Amino acid sequence: MKYVIGVDLGTSAVKLLLVNRVGEVVHEVSKSYPLIQEKSGYSEQDPEEWISQTASGIAELLATFDGNNIDIEGVSFSGQMHGLVLLDEENTVLRNAILWNDTRTTKQCQDIYEKVGKEKFISITKNLALEGFTLPKILWVKENEPSLYAKVKKFVLPKDYLRYRLTGELQMEYSDAAGTSLLDISEKGWSKEICDLLNIDISICPPLVNSHDNVGKITTDFANQTGLAETTSVFAGGADNACGAIGSGILSPGKTFASIGTSGVVLSYEETGDKDYKGKVHYFNHGAPNAYYTMGVTLSAGHSLNWFKNTFAEEEDFDTLLKEVGTVPVGSNGLLFTPYLVGERTPHADATIRASFIGMDSSHKRIDFARAVLEGITFSLNESIAIFRENGKTIDTIYSIGGGSKSEQWLQIQADIFNAKMVKLKSEQGPGMGAAMLAAYGCGWFSSLEECAEEFLEEAEVYEPIQENVKKYAELFEVYKDVYVQTASLNKQLAPFRR
Repeated sequence: MKYVIGVDLGTSAVKLLLVNRVGEVVHEVSKSYPLIQEKSGYSEQDPEEWISQTASGIAELLATFDGNNIDIEGVSFSGQMHGLVLLDEENTVLRNAILWNDTRTTKQCQDIYEKVGKEKFISITKNLALEGFTLPKILWVKENEPSLYAKVKKFVLPKDYLRYRLTGELQMEYSDAAGTSLLDISEKGWSKEICDLLNIDISICPPLVNSHDNVGKITTDFANQTGLAETTSVFAGGADNACGAIGSGILSPGKTFASIGTSGVVLSYEETGDKDYKGKVHYFNHGAPNAYYTMGVTLSAGHSLNWFKNTFAEEEDFDTLLKEVGTVPVGSNGLLFTPYLVGERTPHADATIRASFIGMDSSHKRIDFARAVLEGITFSLNESIAIFRENGKTIDTIYSIGGGSKSEQWLQIQADIFNAKMVKLKSEQGPGMGAAMLAAYGCGWFSSLEECAEEFLEEAEVYEPIQENVKKYAELFEVYKDVYVQTASLNKQLAPFRR
């Protein structure tokens, strides 16, 4: 039996999957590492932590492996997006990586619009200039750490630096490059126009490769650290959301997934890179060959439910908290929740908006509030689906991954609010499985990623929308959207009083 390893380099941990030729996860290992948060809004990591923990995890993975290490044919990667790793002329790291959830770059985002022009910027990158993306971070270092910036010869993203340490070869692949704000999405090349307007030397942008490309072999040093054979092929991999799409089978027109973790993501396959969503949703290159995807983000999805449990049911588990949620009618007896605990991304991109419960009276019980939280999170995700549909996309089947796939009641709520069939996969490994599939495809086990998905992925449960509920939720969705309009100015006024 032959095997591949999928490496998912996340924000809090690296997860490693050993997968065989029929898509079975033979063994998995997770190794955590810390965040560095020196100031409010700052979020950094030491890239050396990624290397040491990945090496340790692979060594642990192989310690339980019964076969020969040469039977592990390939390794590929999924990685946290947008993080900035700066390298000097010897590819030595110059500073801690600045991560996707770092928010220090509001000024730099405004500078981008002033110097490039907002419409021009969106036409090239297909996205807004957001604090989390890579380009504003580059500009922040250039402005605030000029002596260090003068030493910069290349920048890469987290999983690209990890891959470099495995192979000695430095590249970036398209799905992660799309989240830098420096890639011309349609043309699949670095934008010289943006670089010139912002006085960035385009030579700091690394060579571009496809996600399934074979980019090298394991170095002798890394082989000695881990036990991997030096003959093991290494494939470029993809951004975590692109790999999540691959690992969920989002590989053809009309296919969409809804992922509910700390944040929430709705991601839909796009055949071309020439649609104009006017920056309302993210538009990135896919990890699948010559494909793209659009994506909307809810910043506080699972985070909202965690907050509610920790605040009002700290001693209970989620199963107990949500056990009776199916007894509450559609609309939570007139109670509405907006999940803006830390602001919102899609469609508002508003850092000052905050959450609301609307419609409370003395008849409401805790279970009404719990269902309202589930409905509110789902309404927020539905704003992204509505944008997709308004732009001509047909969305009738949605694959559910993450925390939202673990509750039958919530899956039915999603089916009714989205007005689409919800599908839960039998084995849900998300980005790590997507990375393993890229390695399997790159190794030649399958003629396409679609063929790989047919072998590796299996549907477990399907939830159909109940049309009576669909109609009620459509009416409530209009009210939900109006809550943002009605509370945005109030929240700006409240901002000075927050901790």
